[in-house]
Amino acid sequence: MLLSLSIKDFVIVDELALDFAAGFTVLTGETGAGKSIILDALGLALGDRSEGAQIVREGCDRADICARFAIVDRPDLAAWLADNELAGDEGEILLRRIVDKSGRSKSLINGQQATLAQLKLLGDALIDIHGQHAHQSLASGDTQRTLLDAYAGAEALAREVEGAWQAWQSARRARLEAEKNAQHTQSERERLDWQISEVAALGIHPGEWETLNQTHDRLANAAELLASAHQAIDALSETDGNCLSLLAAVQNRLGKLAHLDPRLSEVQTLLASVDAELHEATHSLRDYVGHIEEDPQQLAEMAHRLDTLMSMARKYRCQPQDLPQRLEEWQRQLGELDAAADLAALSHAENELDAAYRHIADKLSATRHKAAGKLGRRVAEEMQTLAMNGARFDIALTPLGTPGSHGLEDIEYLVATNTGTRLQALGKIASGGELSRISLALQVAISQVARVPTLIFDEVDVGIGGRVAEVVGKKLQALGQHYQVLCVTHLPQVASCGDQHWQVSKETRKNQTLSRIQVLGDNERVHEVARMLGGVEITDATRHHAAEMLALNARPV
Repeated sequence: MLLSLSIKDFVIVDELALDFAAGFTVLTGETGAGKSIILDALGLALGDRSEGAQIVREGCDRADICARFAIVDRPDLAAWLADNELAGDEGEILLRRIVDKSGRSKSLINGQQATLAQLKLLGDALIDIHGQHAHQSLASGDTQRTLLDAYAGAEALAREVEGAWQAWQSARRARLEAEKNAQHTQSERERLDWQISEVAALGIHPGEWETLNQTHDRLANAAELLASAHQAIDALSETDGNCLSLLAAVQNRLGKLAHLDPRLSEVQTLLASVDAELHEATHSLRDYVGHIEEDPQQLAEMAHRLDTLMSMARKYRCQPQDLPQRLEEWQRQLGELDAAADLAALSHAENELDAAYRHIADKLSATRHKAAGKLGRRVAEEMQTLAMNGARFDIALTPLGTPGSHGLEDIEYLVATNTGTRLQALGKIASGGELSRISLALQVAISQVARVPTLIFDEVDVGIGGRVAEVVGKKLQALGQHYQVLCVTHLPQVASCGDQHWQVSKETRKNQTLSRIQVLGDNERVHEVARMLGGVEITDATRHHAAEMLALNARPV
């Protein structure tokens, strides 16, 4: 529900901060006081298109509108905010719109920059504004279908239909793509077959290139490696004055002196460690010499293998060590092409998914047809009580030439506003007041299933009065038990049914006209309803009548 609305420097509003309550709120005031400006500002916060710089109050840099909503009972919106990294305070949404004096607009959701489309998406889920100056979402085919499905209890079924349609279309696209690309696919398969055969014939395995290079380098330098190893062995243990004999002499000499100075014992320990390491190194070198040999034939074979792999890598423009990975990639691509080229399997899959879609779509159609008649009759009954005697309401379900993601039919709300006139699309109704009253009739009929928590009615009282006006007020009051309802009205019968009452007025300050809103208390409300009843001169009788109307229409607490 709408919690608050702040407006700054918008048209003739300098600054307003409004806190909203649950139930039914009426908004009244003299003509031209700025009631529609409030709704226009709210519309901007909900994602309506901006009219440019003219909405910025004269002499100001920008208009700034901010609307705050509670969404504790809308986990779907909370999930959407999280998915789009736009989450704010838990259980709330803050929608903000800024328009500068050059006409540029900026949209924010929970303080973070967002697109106008994102703002509108949230706005459509939070508020329905009914009237000739607003969303009129009930004229939208998507909204009409959604409302019918909700009324029919078929929302889950509709989601199943959409999922089945998407699966069917995906299979259909795969089959068409395979047919379209059959010749190209065959050429591609032949190319991959050739490449796979050529590289697979090498028998290369992962890591072979690195191992080959290492072995080749060792064989190519075998003579130098052997010579260096023998020189090291000689220096360590074989020649006169070798390291091991010199070390032994040092150890012997110090050992004889150790009893004279105990500190030499530490040196002896270190020398013993060095002696052990040198003997180990000498042993390792002799073992190394025993295993290394010059093998010109193996060297030649290694060089040939390296050249073969290098040549193949150059051919396919990759590094030799990447050939095994390239082979695996080609094999994967060939498998995908084989699957994609199996037209019989693709057609079979498409037909199965088509049948599954039509089965579930037929169930949805039957459910919709049953609910459409019931809802149409209920709305028509409501319209009779709203000064639309003889009006008819029907829901047309027209079969689609090509099944769609939302089912097998188009859904359109049709209305005839007078006896003898033909039914026509709800969106083509010319009168804003008629459209608003039809919207009211629809909202009353579906009040137990609609998800949008806040309803705003503008010009709902155009062309009515007397008993019908009282009926409208009572219906709005009843809607207020299920929704948060705000109504702009000129009728005292409607205004007296409100749970809350706001008055819009104009004042002149420093040669500027400014719009003001006042929340009315009991006495102030009596005066306002009396004004609406009696015009310029308000008598005691008028006040008494106003107080009586308010008392009679007050909803029990």
